[in-house]
Amino acid sequence: MSMSTWDTLASNKRKSLLDSLAGLLVPEDQLPPDSQLEVINFPDQSSWFTDDERKITEATASDLLSKLASKELKSVAVTQAFIKRAVAAQQLVNCLSETCFDRALNRAKELDKYLDETGKTVGPLHGIPISLKDTFNLLGLDATVGFTSHIGDPAKYESILVDILIKAGAVVYLKTNVPTAMMIAETVNNIFVRTVNPRNRDLTSGSSSGGESALVVFKGSPWGVGTDIGGSLRIPAACTGIFSLRPSFGRFPTLRCRSGMPGQEAVPSVNGPLTRNLTDLELWCRTIVSAEPWNVDSRCLPIPWRTVTLPNKLKIAVMYNDGMVRPTPPVKRVLEETVSKLRAAGHEIVEWSPEDQSNGLDLLNSMFYADGGKSIRKELEHTGEPWRPELAPYENAREIGGYEYWQLHLERQDFQKKYLDRWVTAGIDAILCPTTPYSSVENGKYKHVAYTGVFNVVDYSCLSFPTGCVVDASIDLPYPPDVLPLSDLDKEIQSEYDPKIVDGMLVSLQLVANRLEEEKCIKMCQKVLEALG
Repeated sequence: MSMSTWDTLASNKRKSLLDSLAGLLVPEDQLPPDSQLEVINFPDQSSWFTDDERKITEATASDLLSKLASKELKSVAVTQAFIKRAVAAQQLVNCLSETCFDRALNRAKELDKYLDETGKTVGPLHGIPISLKDTFNLLGLDATVGFTSHIGDPAKYESILVDILIKAGAVVYLKTNVPTAMMIAETVNNIFVRTVNPRNRDLTSGSSSGGESALVVFKGSPWGVGTDIGGSLRIPAACTGIFSLRPSFGRFPTLRCRSGMPGQEAVPSVNGPLTRNLTDLELWCRTIVSAEPWNVDSRCLPIPWRTVTLPNKLKIAVMYNDGMVRPTPPVKRVLEETVSKLRAAGHEIVEWSPEDQSNGLDLLNSMFYADGGKSIRKELEHTGEPWRPELAPYENAREIGGYEYWQLHLERQDFQKKYLDRWVTAGIDAILCPTTPYSSVENGKYKHVAYTGVFNVVDYSCLSFPTGCVVDASIDLPYPPDVLPLSDLDKEIQSEYDPKIVDGMLVSLQLVANRLEEEKCIKMCQKVLEALG
């Protein structure tokens, strides 16, 4: 490796990925032209897919599991259908990083044979394909996390979550693209370059689980698994219009994953599902927790999946903006419409002051930059790979000493206590706020992760959900000039907003529950969706 330049390594890696798709690619003359921005409906419009393949890939995960268990569907057929759709997704939006299709199909054959011979399923996920973000280790495959230095360094073991999924009967068939070090708000790196949004290829799919969000919304995966350290599940879910849950640390296993900044645990990374509906999201969570992951990951808390009964009337605090950046006009409109519908449904609405949000963002950034960018720099220097411009804050950061780092921990502890006190004093069930300032945004223009990242600092359970509302360019006009910006960044973001570019994009919001309240967060989201109709 030391004799190769970073760009040669990257070029060879891209070729290797393309070679793994041989015989499965959609012919060039059947693909939509590059000028066609919306490609999410390509499988419905193309003769490349059979009716059976479309039916399989459009089904919910819950429905697929039922049909697999009853032998109405074979795992081989289901896996082949999702492989075919995932390959098309790769050609159209560039979302994959690793494939193991032969391994997956052999696994599917074994599962079909076992069910035929015994009449029993292997486990609750019997026969269903599941895609994984590149951070998860799969035996024999790279986990580059966007670094050329990790090319040709295949994993020698599986991540603990992968072990659980396989034991439960899942079929793992591919991994998806992430940004360099997984610390950029869009999915772009020097190996696989950029993943774009299937709803509009001029727009970002978000990050750092942007490869997963693009694949799931394209229906190239029935269930995606990503990670979140500052919004890396919720931001891509919001950009593509799907569901994702950011759990509190300890609910789901995180052991034996590859990190972009190994050893950074002041803000712990968590993993969670990306799904097209809330039912599948809850099923994934319940299945993983029911596997008792605390027996294989010592950092998991022994908390079984709980039944939650909600009051008829929720008390929801609304944070209309975070005091730093206003949501763009469509997000503002949809948030206000959602509040009106919640009030009409009988729920109590109070306002949540953003007074602590800027402090939370400062803490988040201080903890991320504490090593002066040394972890990232070390990996780049192995191959001479250049810094991406999006990583400039890490490139220019100042390394702090142990004492200063400990003081950050004390500040974080004080911040968490202050946030909890405010929550308890207000007597609220949840906070409703934007997931991001955007519906989505043009590639290369995503800015501001505070709407998600501050809740990583306090370690709260958060769910990003599509409201069903879309951007309407005729009414979601830019703010008038007499509306003063909250900051220079706010001014920049609002000046770049163009309703014509995001017209028709789904608008998502974020529901925040307290720490370790994943079950309640999901049930409250159901209530919100009911109010939205």
